[in-house]
Amino acid sequence: MPSSAPLPSGDISAGHSPTKSQIRRWRQYLADERAEAAVYRDLASRRSGEERAILLALADAEGRHEQHWLDLLGDEVGRPLRGDVRTRVLGFLARRFGSVFVLALAQRAEARSEYADDADATPTMAADERIHEEVVRGLALRGRNRISGTFRAAVFGANDGLVSNLALVLGIGASGASNQAVLLTGLAGLLAGALSMGAGEYVSVRSQRELLEASRPSDQARAALVHLDVDANELALVYRARGMAPEDAQARADAVLGSPGTSALTLPPPEGVEEVDEHEAIGTAWGAAGASFCFFASGALIPVLPYLLGAEGLTAVVWAAVLVGVALLGTGATVGVLSGASPAKRALRQLAIGYGAAGATYVLGLAFGSTV
Repeated sequence: MPSSAPLPSGDISAGHSPTKSQIRRWRQYLADERAEAAVYRDLASRRSGEERAILLALADAEGRHEQHWLDLLGDEVGRPLRGDVRTRVLGFLARRFGSVFVLALAQRAEARSEYADDADATPTMAADERIHEEVVRGLALRGRNRISGTFRAAVFGANDGLVSNLALVLGIGASGASNQAVLLTGLAGLLAGALSMGAGEYVSVRSQRELLEASRPSDQARAALVHLDVDANELALVYRARGMAPEDAQARADAVLGSPGTSALTLPPPEGVEEVDEHEAIGTAWGAAGASFCFFASGALIPVLPYLLGAEGLTAVVWAAVLVGVALLGTGATVGVLSGASPAKRALRQLAIGYGAAGATYVLGLAFGSTV
């Protein structure tokens, strides 16, 4: 958790008068710290237990940073300023949602701290911000695991729907087909693709869950524990087969057999690592299938919209490409935020991949055009 070491008083304690530039910067830092503390308190109001306590501790840490800037400013505090735009947006989301999405944004905000490069901030404050990022990353971990299966299916479905149907529509349109033929092709691609994606996700997730289930100890094996020969202790072989050293396996088996009524055949997680429910991380087969179907259909509808609204020729092509481009930027940015990466880089990557695939199909349509 954040350090509680006392903060030095900076230039003022050294007898130096702060410059106007410093005062402006300190005031903005003060406003940002207050806004970030409010975000953590808002998030805490939607949590309970240990998670709530951690978020309130983060708010207290931001309060110590706030005091540092108050000490430096002295009589120059002036009227309260608003936090920067990103922090205000984060606060708005925290008050209304309090989800893993907000925690992911908070993680990114902590990672952007400028204290390490600012001589007026202390090394302790810079270190605090780095640790805050890891604390928030840990808080977001469970939420990311919980949505990862459905989220993966949703992102994959939406992106596939956008790119594949845009490529299909542009390719058929460039071949010289009529608007009616392009529209029917796009709608057929939407329905066929959504059904295929939904069925594929169901089979994929169901199969993966069954593979995981096959790796778990059977109920019959647990029931047999009470009848094992304590001297032979073949239970140690189970743990050795799962990768434990012979000595550790023997000690673990002895402990299990020495606890009447135990059914613990599973291995404990590595020291310091929280055990993750693999089934929770994968998601349910029906949830993944539904997300994939709905998001593919939603994505595949976008390149068809201009044709549904009566646009023709190059106008329809341009509108389809623009609408899909905006959607690709949105899905890429969302993935970036939730993964703790740069939203801009992920958005541009999605756009480049999508336009690359659609552009190749459009060129092929022009090359092999017909008069359909």
